[in-house]
This record gives sequence, C-alpha cells and structure tokens, in this order.
Amino acid sequence: MPSNRVLTVRPAPDSVLAEQLRTGIEEITAELGVQAAFPDEVERVAAASAASPRLPELDRTDLEFVTIDPPGARDLDQALHIERAGDGFRVHYAIADLGAFITPGDAVDLEANRRGETLYGASSKIPLHPKAISEDAGSLLPDAVRPAVLWTIDLDAAGATTAVRVERALVRSRAQLDYESVQEQLDAGTAPEVVELLREVGELRIAQEQARGGVSLPLPEQEIAESEEHPGHLRLSFRGLVPVEDWNAQISLLTGMAAASLMVGAKVGLLRTLPPAQERDVERLRRTARALRIEWARDVDYPAFVRSLDPTQPHHAAMVVACTRLLRGSGYAAFDGELPEQTRHAAIAAEYAHVTAPLRRLVDRYATEVCLAVSAGEEVPAWVRVRLPALPEVMRESGRRANSYENAILNLAEAELLQSRVGESFEGVVLDADEKTGTRGTVTITDPAIEATVTSESRLPVGEDVTVTLVTADPVKRKVEFALG
Repeated sequence: MPSNRVLTVRPAPDSVLAEQLRTGIEEITAELGVQAAFPDEVERVAAASAASPRLPELDRTDLEFVTIDPPGARDLDQALHIERAGDGFRVHYAIADLGAFITPGDAVDLEANRRGETLYGASSKIPLHPKAISEDAGSLLPDAVRPAVLWTIDLDAAGATTAVRVERALVRSRAQLDYESVQEQLDAGTAPEVVELLREVGELRIAQEQARGGVSLPLPEQEIAESEEHPGHLRLSFRGLVPVEDWNAQISLLTGMAAASLMVGAKVGLLRTLPPAQERDVERLRRTARALRIEWARDVDYPAFVRSLDPTQPHHAAMVVACTRLLRGSGYAAFDGELPEQTRHAAIAAEYAHVTAPLRRLVDRYATEVCLAVSAGEEVPAWVRVRLPALPEVMRESGRRANSYENAILNLAEAELLQSRVGESFEGVVLDADEKTGTRGTVTITDPAIEATVTSESRLPVGEDVTVTLVTADPVKRKVEFALG
C-alpha cells in the first residue's frame, strides 16, 4: 500500500528551470546530510558479495515469473507467478533475497542500518544499497537466475488465504513488464495468462479488503513539467493509476498480511501499524474535498469515499494525495515473546508487515528472516532478535528524513510553479488554523491543486470558501504563502 507521494519534475533539460531545480535539490541533500554515493568500503564489499552470493539449494526456475514495474526500473524487488489450484489459486511471489549478499555486521549492513530506506523525490534517488546489489546481482532482472525469498500462498475461490509457505529458492524472471503496456494488453485481450490471473486474484482481494473495512490509496504520480503553451512556465498534472497497479499492489498486501500472521503466531517479529484515524483529521479531509469541488456525503465513510475517487481526474488525484495525511501515524512495532498493544494497521484493517521491498526498505530484510525461520520451524537468528528492538526507531528516523526530503523537493517545485504568479488571486478553502491566534493556517487551492500556508489579520474562517492572494513564491527559500483579506 503506497504511502508516499511520487513527484516527477520534467522541465526542458537545458532550461533555466532545470538548472534551478538541480541546484535546489543539491542544497536539499546538503541540508539533510544525505548523499547517493556510498563509502569506498561499502562499494567494495557490495561488489565482492555480488560476485559470490550465497545461493539456496531449492531451484524454482521452472516457474515462469514476471515483474511489473515502472518503465526503466532497475531495483526489482518482486516477481510474480499465479496458477489455478483446484477452484482457487496458488500465488508464487519471489522477493529479492538480500540474505544472499549481506552478512550481518559487514559494511553494507551497517550502511543500510544507517540509511534505513531509499529516498525518492523529483526523479532523484538516494539508494539504500549500492547498485552492484540493488540494480544488478540482487535485482530480479529478466532472464537472470537470482536468489530469492519465495512466498507460496494458496487462496480459495473467494481469494481468502488458506495456506502460506516461505523459503529460499533460485528463480528466473521471464519478462520485465510495465504497467501501461500490461494494461493495454489486458484491454485488448492479448495479455499473458499470469496477467489475466493477476486481474482475477486482484479483484477478489479488493473485495476481501472492502469486506474487512480496509482501504488502499490509489496514489497518483504528480508531475510538474514545463508548459508547452507557455515556455519558461510550469504546469502541475497528475498521472492516475491504471487498474493493474492496484491488482499488483494487492499481491504485496496479501504477502504482508501473511507475514504478519506468521510473526504474530510465533510472537516474534516486526509489524507495520497504524492507529484509527482521529475525527478531526477526517474532518480536515472533508474540507479538502470541498476545496477541490468533490462531493463527500455525510453518510459516506472514509473507505467508501476513497473508493469513489477517480485518480485520472486531476482534482480527484489531488484528493488522494491529501488522504495520505491519515497515514502519518503509522509506525513499526517490534516484539519478542509478547505481542505489542497495537498490532493492526487501520487502513488495511488487519495485521500487516513489510516484507516485499527489501532493496528499498531496511525492515523488510529483518521481518523476512523471522518469517523464513518461523515457516521452517527453526529459531529466529540471534542477529535478527538482537536488532529487533532498535528497528522501529531506526525506521522512524529514516521516515522523518524521507518525509523531509520529499517535502522539501515538493515545496521547491511548487515555488517554481507559482513564482511568476505572485499577486494573483486564487480560490480555495481554509483547512485549519493555529489554535492560539487563528490567523495562520493552511489553505487548499483549487487550481493548481496544492496546499500552502495562509495568513490573515483576523481569525481564519476554517472550512469556508475563500479568495486568497499569492504573496510569496520563493524557490530559494522553498516557500509558498497566501494571504486572506
């Protein structure tokens, strides 16, 4: 279930805007103390392990796996194979196995524990692992035999889980597919069988999600590009998800729920948790919907409202992005011998764990090792148990860093987008105001669909339609501010 905004910035390569954005991103990375390059020792150890991985005995290269990712992706965590099993299905989900390359305590391991996760923003990336592993030897690239963690999950005719097994195995992906091409094949009736089965299983899993009260955000990609009609000016647009992306995400969710079940049953592991949303946050989202001219009836709950959104429509896409606010209370709960007080993920409406993106997220490697041991009836490795208590804080810090990186780049891009429009008036709705004075808060602008700071000499009319004036759009300070009155 995606929780991060995806922002792509596409000015003309040699334009002044492109240079300004490059400079701005360099300043952001310097401020946050992050860099894409790895220390020489980390690169050396990664190259050596990539050349001589620890390979499993089980060979499942007979399974015709495929990967489905954005075009040009190189860090391929997951490969998929689905087949019918009686009146149900058998899902094979191969996940990149970092245990084949990383030794606890080595330079790559220590650096990954320092970084926590890959940082994304505006087509830039600060990776978790060196490319020798994440984009080559450890990636499930097509026509290459790779070590993997193989999840085998049996489903009944309704898509409910009936059995789970996880083990190490050699796999080979047959093709690297991308979402748009796969959707075109599905629409034309020319998709391969595995993709047709993905649609069938994906739709069943969506029905399962709705029945238990869960909701997945169809998070669109935000794109800020140079306007063809007005060179030197930027425009904001959204790319909505095609259906196959949602079905593919359901397989990841299925696996994460299976992993959580294994760990909860063994009373050792690491869960991804989210408390129920507070009513004030839902009310804030209702005001956002009003600002974006989207109807949200009082008798429609949040999951049903999200399912009604069409991310191919720009204002609906902006609404989906705004809904990520309800995910901000998410965290990790480590446990060993006694279950944590909070075990569920409110958006998923189930217990859930991260195990499907180890190339890009540190916790997945640890949770995966727990699941491998539990599934095999073995003891969880001591090096995993020792690290479990510290991992929630490691990920909390890396999450803070990732949010700061993402938000700074978004603020930069939005300031670039609006800098030529200072002094103009915009329609919007006041989302909130500070409790003490009520004169400073947040406004959602209808067009372009962004949130920004708003100030007023008197108390802000929270929840009301307003006309505001853009008073600041400063790319250097990465600041956008409106004024009311």
